[in-house]
Amino acid sequence: MSPAPVYRHWFARERRRTREVRVRDIGIGGDNPIRVQSMITCDTMDTAACIQQTLDLAAVGCEIVRITAPTVKDARNLEAIRDGLRAAGCDVPLVADIHFKPEAALEAVKWVDKVRINPGNYADSKKFATREYSDAEYHAEIARIRDRFAPLVAECKARGVAMRIGTNHGSLSDRIMNRYGDTPLGMVESALEFARLAREQDYHAFVFSMKASNPKVMIAAYRLLVARLDALTAEEEGENWNYPIHLGVTEAGDGEDGRIKSAIGIGSLLHDGIGDTIRVSLTEDSVHEIPVAKALVAHVAAVYDRRTLPAVTDRRYSIDPFSFSRRPTARLTSGDVALGADEVVRVVVREATYAALAHKLDRLGDFQPDLRLDHADPLAIDPRDADALAAANALPSPRLVTIPDGCDLDVISAYRHLATQLDPRHPILLKDTFHPPTGPGRDFLPTLLETATNLGALLCDGIGDAVLVQGEAAPGQSLRLAYNTLQAAGARIFKTDYVACPSCGRTLFNLQETTARIKAVTAHLKGVRIAIMGCIVNGPGEMADADFGYVGGAPGKVNLYVGKQPVKFNIPEAEAVDRLVDLIREHGKWVDAPAPQTA
Repeated sequence: MSPAPVYRHWFARERRRTREVRVRDIGIGGDNPIRVQSMITCDTMDTAACIQQTLDLAAVGCEIVRITAPTVKDARNLEAIRDGLRAAGCDVPLVADIHFKPEAALEAVKWVDKVRINPGNYADSKKFATREYSDAEYHAEIARIRDRFAPLVAECKARGVAMRIGTNHGSLSDRIMNRYGDTPLGMVESALEFARLAREQDYHAFVFSMKASNPKVMIAAYRLLVARLDALTAEEEGENWNYPIHLGVTEAGDGEDGRIKSAIGIGSLLHDGIGDTIRVSLTEDSVHEIPVAKALVAHVAAVYDRRTLPAVTDRRYSIDPFSFSRRPTARLTSGDVALGADEVVRVVVREATYAALAHKLDRLGDFQPDLRLDHADPLAIDPRDADALAAANALPSPRLVTIPDGCDLDVISAYRHLATQLDPRHPILLKDTFHPPTGPGRDFLPTLLETATNLGALLCDGIGDAVLVQGEAAPGQSLRLAYNTLQAAGARIFKTDYVACPSCGRTLFNLQETTARIKAVTAHLKGVRIAIMGCIVNGPGEMADADFGYVGGAPGKVNLYVGKQPVKFNIPEAEAVDRLVDLIREHGKWVDAPAPQTA
């Protein structure tokens, strides 16, 4: 038996070392920088549009471009797209995105530099069927998959084409679901099955991905994958399982919410030293993804450049890295506000911020400060100060504890060290930065990404009972950023939650316009989760946590779901948003929007 996986990356000093995989002239992993990639959104048969969108992406710094190839006909047209790009002087590597059809993959591999296959629907079934598989039946299914997958591996090896084995939480096969459930473990096992089949042919030019729309699930899956790869022994599985990792939060959505959710999932893993290439998936034009991805990489690179860690780096972490559980604490009361224990994570503001907002609190809706910092009176402790920690742990009553401003540790490492040593009675106040700006504010995007990465990563670790955003000077904006980060991390739901996929050539309606229309009529439904999916590839599965789903079923037609179950079919697109509202009413989740306030 393989040893139980151990996560060794809580306090990483550098990026995890991986083998290099070449994609045309771009190296992923090894000593290469973290690569930034994206995906075009147009119909693959529209050659001119595909060429132009790829050129636009390359112009803003996208290093690898993915194009969907849902059919053999689409895959064949990749030749024309490739030739047009090369004639225009663009050498950006091309990736074919394959779902369901091995025949399309075998055509696409002739024209591209990399193929992405999804183990959940490449030669496997997804019918939401429940059955028990005996070991013999399970192995028979693996043999069937080998017969379908082996020809692609052979072609990739012969042509020098790379591969991404890209598991998606929304499209695990029935076989995997029935044995492992809709879990990070199922995602990892699905990918490893295909990796073993590739290694049978001595093919190693592949990378892994473990994408999900829920950052907690995504983080847990990548951590488990890396721990499993680290634990695989040469005696049982062969040597050198250090394959590169592609990071992404799928269906992150748009606007500030999409950027925050991406920063939480991608940024937290980059902080752990995990990740060799990233894609930020926004329901926007693809060129808008690149500045976000580049800023995330730059932020984490800056952290590693100055990262200094306490002497004790082998302390056993007290929280399971592979499944979420909140750090248990005692309950504290400050005035009429309770925090810790099973209370929601509170939003703390400085006195100056409260004073700036006090005259309009009645107009801020759910964006309310819970507690003023002076009233909370947190105890500030440097996690390297053994005497201060011992004194805090000896206190007869619980205290709210934080880390002092000016601390020269990076935020995530500092709070992880604090949480491993602090008595669990004491709740923790998280700060997004230990160095609040004193001059004119910087651009909002780096601030947003730093706040979301630092606070979101810790909240997904289960650390934190209150948050203080001090990297953003504008009072209202800092308050909104705190709440939106709590929502994206699943720590405090105060508004409608949307799962919206990025466009691609499979999309059957305009995702940006449709998402805007749905938000316009449902944005007041606090706590309701709505999935907006352009096609059925990942739609039903990614709606596992959603209450309702709006999914492209055919050109001009929409299917509506409750959870993962389709309940309304082939609704004309012009009627579909109204029918979605009717469906929400039928299930008792609808409330009328409040009347707009008079200025």
